[in-house]
Amino acid sequence: MTLTLPEKKQKLEPHRRKLGFWDSIQQRTPLGWLQLKKNKARLFVAVAGIGFADLLMFAQMGIQAALFDSNTLLNRGVDADIIIRSTQYRDLNLANTFPRRRLYQIQDLPGVQSAEALYISTVVWKNPQTRRKTQLTLVGQSVEHPAFNFAEVNGNLDKLKQPDTVMFDRLTRGEYAEVVAKAERGQTVKTEIQRRTIKVVGLFSLGASFATDGTLITSQENFLRFFPERGPGQVTLGLVKVKPGTDANQVLAQIKGILPTDAIASTKQEYVDFEQAYWQKTTPIGIVFTFGTVMAFVVGIVIVFQILSTDVNEHIGEYATFKAMGYRDRYLLLIVFEEAILLATLGFIPGLGLALGQYALIRNAAALPISMTFARLSFVFFLTIIMCMGSGIIATRKLQSADPADIF
Repeated sequence: MTLTLPEKKQKLEPHRRKLGFWDSIQQRTPLGWLQLKKNKARLFVAVAGIGFADLLMFAQMGIQAALFDSNTLLNRGVDADIIIRSTQYRDLNLANTFPRRRLYQIQDLPGVQSAEALYISTVVWKNPQTRRKTQLTLVGQSVEHPAFNFAEVNGNLDKLKQPDTVMFDRLTRGEYAEVVAKAERGQTVKTEIQRRTIKVVGLFSLGASFATDGTLITSQENFLRFFPERGPGQVTLGLVKVKPGTDANQVLAQIKGILPTDAIASTKQEYVDFEQAYWQKTTPIGIVFTFGTVMAFVVGIVIVFQILSTDVNEHIGEYATFKAMGYRDRYLLLIVFEEAILLATLGFIPGLGLALGQYALIRNAAALPISMTFARLSFVFFLTIIMCMGSGIIATRKLQSADPADIF
């Protein structure tokens, strides 16, 4: 005797009620996976599309993070509790200056251990290896009080007391392999800055940024020799250290109370945050990378939607049969969600692999501090799941209006 669809449903219903939740999961047929692997060419295209969208998101987020990190390398390396800067300060390339006498005023405050001047500007120097000119950041610091947390610099400050001597960043962007090799062997390396012959007396590791190719560190006296039009009273940054056991916030409040309107004081972290916010919110570069991430997400939604929508249309008859058997729209939606999650996982793996290779290429070619972080990896995977689930919801709208009477 042949059973009708309602009779089949009635016969199967008691069996369904006896199964627990996890039993139902274990015994459930993986319809989503079976539908995906049925058309291997379409599955490959879907995985490639999702992987490409993930690669784009990884690229945008990674380069944006490298932008922020590279342009705050020098800021984060400063050895100070409180930073004084001009009220016209925007970033290290648009720093402006403030009078050095402000530091003399701060030095007399109780709780202040030292208040040193730091001079920063950009210079054009001639690459000793290629003889080509490039732009670097030149920093003039005190040779008596370390200005940075760079062990290689602090151990060679005495060498900077000689006229026209500098320390060179070995991670500078460009062709400097021979220069670095000679300096490491202790050989003399000479070149030109501002029509003056200078000598490299040591190396340190920092890295390039989006603004300049690298950094040179010298003494305050040598710095002012390169800029004779700039007097010693025009300071880029003031580095304030508080005495041991003193609350830096209390000292900061005292400094803010005596500073006139031409200078501003902040903690080191506030200073770094200010620099990063400038690049993120003010410059078009940060905005462009954020927009690029959004566009990569949208591209992924379109790709997944096309795949899932085509799959739903091809199996609309089977879905209608399920509805005739009594399955609700929620069950059909779960099948599509299963496909979406599988696609997200399968597409994320090649996208991650390609992103790691891409980061290595950018790190070697552009000398930027770009690397994969667990937070970024997790966030992109979360976006991939949302991207595929959202596409699945859009693709299943037709299922809700599917009528078994229209199919049979």
